[in-house]
Amino acid sequence: MTILVTDNPARSRFEILIDDGLAGFASYRVRPGAVVVTHTEIDPSYRGQGAGDALARGLLEQIRDRGEQVVPQCPFIAAFIERHPEFAAMVSGTGD
Repeated sequence: MTILVTDNPARSRFEILIDDGLAGFASYRVRPGAVVVTHTEIDPSYRGQGAGDALARGLLEQIRDRGEQVVPQCPFIAAFIERHPEFAAMVSGTGD
């Protein structure tokens, strides 16, 4: 199984591709120095298989690598960060 998390700025979302098929996405808005993640959706056929966690980890790593912070307005992403404190330092409260 091949998993790829990629930023699709034209659609304002990070996408997870599994074996070249779209398995889910996380929508976002960009603010100066921060990415506001607003919604995450995983295709039902991929739920319970770790696709959501792979998407969350991939998008957070990419945001961190760009030197930006994240505003986790999406409950799924917020819960992922709670379970993975290595990402807590990049959380910003400015999602306006």
